[in-house]
Amino acid sequence: MKPLVDPGPELTPDEIARYQRHLGLVDVGTEGQRRLKNARVLLVGAGGLGSPAMQYLAAAGVGTLGTIDDDDVDLSNLQRQIIHSTADIGRPKVTSAADRVTALNPLTTVIQHHERLTADNVVDLVAAYDLVLDGTDNFATRYLVSDAAEILRKPVVWGAILRFHGQVSVFWAGEGPTYRDLFPEPPDPASVPSCAEAGVLGVLPGTIGTLMATEALKLILGRGEPLLGRLLVYDALAADFRSMRILPDPGRPPVTEVRPVEFVCAVGGPTAAETLDVPALEALLSRRDYGELALAVVDVREDWERQLGMVPGAVAAPLGEILERGIDAIPAEARGRDVVLYCAAGVRSRRALEALRPAYAGLEVTLRHLDGGYGAWAAAR
Repeated sequence: MKPLVDPGPELTPDEIARYQRHLGLVDVGTEGQRRLKNARVLLVGAGGLGSPAMQYLAAAGVGTLGTIDDDDVDLSNLQRQIIHSTADIGRPKVTSAADRVTALNPLTTVIQHHERLTADNVVDLVAAYDLVLDGTDNFATRYLVSDAAEILRKPVVWGAILRFHGQVSVFWAGEGPTYRDLFPEPPDPASVPSCAEAGVLGVLPGTIGTLMATEALKLILGRGEPLLGRLLVYDALAADFRSMRILPDPGRPPVTEVRPVEFVCAVGGPTAAETLDVPALEALLSRRDYGELALAVVDVREDWERQLGMVPGAVAAPLGEILERGIDAIPAEARGRDVVLYCAAGVRSRRALEALRPAYAGLEVTLRHLDGGYGAWAAAR
């Protein structure tokens, strides 16, 4: 495999001392270390996967690391996003990550992009780097990264995690398949839970993120066999790795421009009339409190989630019970009223709405769900 990056300047005495365990490797050596020094890697996401990948790439001597993330550190991140600490809560993730990397290796330059990746900025960002590590947790961003990289012919090291499972691959237009060859079209957002909805084992990002860093180093050095055309799947509970072949789709039209991703929702998904936002819910709650409206707010989360807070006056009906029992899962005092369902982020409440719609079809009440869920409600407080 041809090295992705040309060698940079000669190593300084400090660099020789720092990287001596690399210099003794035949497949790295002085020339390989100079390639790492000259490499520019963009990490999309400074969260679970970005945490180990960024630290190991910096420790290995990658000269420039860019990281793009518009999020701030939250307490719930610290179970798996080990580049951040308790003292970083409320700080931008890119700033927290940059501080940790600089403390680990001051020879690595860290470029902070505290912004959301969009169709407007993705091509310029990807163009400024040699390769991309995509550690995001949403399909919209994955397609943006893939499309920009295809246009620019840049390799993408991709990883994904959920519950106890992880996946890793290398996508590279012109050299092998791309993300769109594996997933031609975005799925309905309601059909795919996020880590916030489904959970993730805290150590899993360490395994997958480290594998992603390994693939990046192999590409930079031009050594070994990358996961190009292969999907590596990891089952943490079974301690099992398996590999599947991915082939480019010869019938897929090539990507020539980056556009915002449009999701095709499943048939039967909530309509605009069945969805409301936080201000609309607040208005309904005000009318309820003044006795102008018979309204039931139903929390479809699990018991432990409700301990983090609830919409005032909400009643509990976990999604699992709704799927099993239908309208009988709704507390008796909440029936015969207009209903607003909510969960953590809006995914489970959509499913609950779809399950309850037939039972409410003959009733003279409205059935809606809260877009963004309790997360949107709490953010507005």
